[in-house]
Amino acid sequence: MSDPSTYWLTIMNIGLGVVTAICCLAVAFGVVQELAARRKKRAALDAEVSGLAGAFGDGHAFGLPQLGLTMADGGEPVAKKDAPKETER
Repeated sequence: MSDPSTYWLTIMNIGLGVVTAICCLAVAFGVVQELAARRKKRAALDAEVSGLAGAFGDGHAFGLPQLGLTMADGGEPVAKKDAPKETER
């Protein structure tokens, strides 16, 4: 380290390494923050959808004021499983 050009080159390399490490930490922090926001948003949406489905009893039919009662499977109501149906063979 007696040569002045080597000294400044070493100082610049250390400085660039520190700046690079700070930039990598900033990017990692941003990625973690974005993933946490997405997870929070998904959890809130799941809670809202489960609350909406629970409000309609079985979660199969949804009442819309403009359309009336709509069903996810095309309109076939789900029968209660009290008695098994006999099928013809």
